[in-house]
Amino acid sequence: MARLNTPEALESFRQELLSKKDPNTPCISICAGAGCIASGADEVIAAFQAEIEKEGLTAKVDTKGTGCPGFCEQGPVVVIYPEETCYLQVQAEDVPEIVSQTIKAHEVVERLLYEDPVTGEKVTRESDIPFYKNQQRTLLCSNIKIDSKSIDDYLAIGGYSALSKALFQMTDVAVLEEVKKSNLRGRGGAGFPAGRKWEGSRNAAEPIKYVIVNADEGDPGAFMDRALLEGNPHSILEGLIIGGFAVGAQEGYVYVRQEYPLAVENINLAIKQAEAYGFLGENILGSGFNFKVIVHMGAGAFVCGESTALMTALEGRVGEPRPKYTRSNIKGLWERPSVLNNVETWANVPLIINNGADWFTTVGTDGSKGTKIFSLVGKITNTGLVEVPMGITLRNIIYNIGGGIPEGKKFKAVQTGGPSGGCIPEDQLDLEVGFDELTKAGSMMGSGGMIVMDEDTCMVDVARYFIEFLTDESCGKCIPCREGLRQMHRILTNITRGKGKEGDIELLEELSETAIEASLCALGKSAPNPFLSTLNYFRDEYEAHIRDKRCPALSCKDLVSYVIDPDKCQACMICLRKCPADAIIGGKKKIHVVDQEKCTNCGTCLEVCPSRFGAVKIVSGELDLPPIPEEERNIARKSN
Repeated sequence: MARLNTPEALESFRQELLSKKDPNTPCISICAGAGCIASGADEVIAAFQAEIEKEGLTAKVDTKGTGCPGFCEQGPVVVIYPEETCYLQVQAEDVPEIVSQTIKAHEVVERLLYEDPVTGEKVTRESDIPFYKNQQRTLLCSNIKIDSKSIDDYLAIGGYSALSKALFQMTDVAVLEEVKKSNLRGRGGAGFPAGRKWEGSRNAAEPIKYVIVNADEGDPGAFMDRALLEGNPHSILEGLIIGGFAVGAQEGYVYVRQEYPLAVENINLAIKQAEAYGFLGENILGSGFNFKVIVHMGAGAFVCGESTALMTALEGRVGEPRPKYTRSNIKGLWERPSVLNNVETWANVPLIINNGADWFTTVGTDGSKGTKIFSLVGKITNTGLVEVPMGITLRNIIYNIGGGIPEGKKFKAVQTGGPSGGCIPEDQLDLEVGFDELTKAGSMMGSGGMIVMDEDTCMVDVARYFIEFLTDESCGKCIPCREGLRQMHRILTNITRGKGKEGDIELLEELSETAIEASLCALGKSAPNPFLSTLNYFRDEYEAHIRDKRCPALSCKDLVSYVIDPDKCQACMICLRKCPADAIIGGKKKIHVVDQEKCTNCGTCLEVCPSRFGAVKIVSGELDLPPIPEEERNIARKSN
């Protein structure tokens, strides 16, 4: 393909691509995102290609590997256009049937369709599946439609038209003003208005400026940025180039963690393709604007999600934060003005330029405009990526999109904002999702992690888990974070092990206040959030652990015991034979008893006890059980 040197050449080539695409030609789109690949998508793609060739349909059917469409737990996902027939959990052995039934005979393979868990009704079209139907997808909608490795597919859906518009129909100032007017707030965590950040860099005196994509997505359970970078890398690239034009930068960076090999591969390929077509390099589209992009792979340090730590790593040094005497958009990378936004923020830019700020602001709340992508995980029926309008309620996300809590369990809390976020309880499920609203509730938007917890979750242990994660990920540069988090983790661990004491809560609060006020960067300042939010909404659980040595959720291993209900025990001997600690005493036609001195609380007895009996139970607190005679213990030892 020859380099495109004018907007007219771009549009002419786009029309040429479209003229070769018959909308009635069957197109088999197979999710080739990391999640689906782990479930066998590569084998499915290969099977489709082989079957299509075998049936002599190569010229009549398009087959493409695409980005992640979001319904990750149901992968590999296959969507067949133009009918939009959606098949879930497809395996290579299903391919011959799909080709013969759907492609050749135009019939649906019923067993591969989505089935409503309540009504049992089968759903054929992707957009009619409740998981998708209740979303508003402006960024993710293209993931399943385009080959993630094809710039031509991106051009066919209007790709790089926003760049052309910015360079030839707008001025750099007009682009900046449009982004400011849209009130696009950074999707990476703090929610700082992107336009104001850009303006600061543009107005800085230093002539050399940089624009940077933050793809260092380190939150447990979060994969929004990875999915966009894997599935539609050109959308991020186009947004970055437009941002460079608006602020006067001629060099951009993509900082991506090396644990994302597919994302790294796809963004590098996208850069090469964009250079070949004339969207990167010298004199882009004949505009006189020059811009280049460099990919930098991070080593996986969570702290490098913080702006100054990321820029320090880009400079080739250890990724540690530095004091922000001056904001990074004024003095950032190599002490020069640097605009840092995350993947999702940059991907919104082409949409704003093409459709206008007024279009963007029709969605959302007063302070939070547009849509937001969340990774919905945890104790939820439908896990995956969801894109929803700002202002939607948590209840709507969890129940209408997520399908509610599995196994009839009761909802307890949802944690938003990653490890430094907070936990929101059931009585706030009708809270609108927005930057300011979540902050008021003691949590944060963060990059978009959303972990759902049910009644079996111990909130003290949740706080301990996230504080442990942040303790490990602290760079150790400042004492309030390094030592404060270490001490918070020690105290929380003691509480979950039944070693908590009066005054622990107050000490944790004091350590939290010190970390918030005195830590160098946002990691330390926000690290106490998991503790503070769980204490605020679930203080009774902390008090039960400390005063009663009891875990209300029956989750903390050191505070629970496994007992056998003598009225329900059928003396089947299953638990006796399976117990790895030989802690079950009993025999044929003899009620079983758990020897608490030997029990390791592994839970095997509960797992193997037939559900129709339900004889094994978990209890918490002090046990009032009669002692087991030594004679019975000796008999059990001999039999075991």
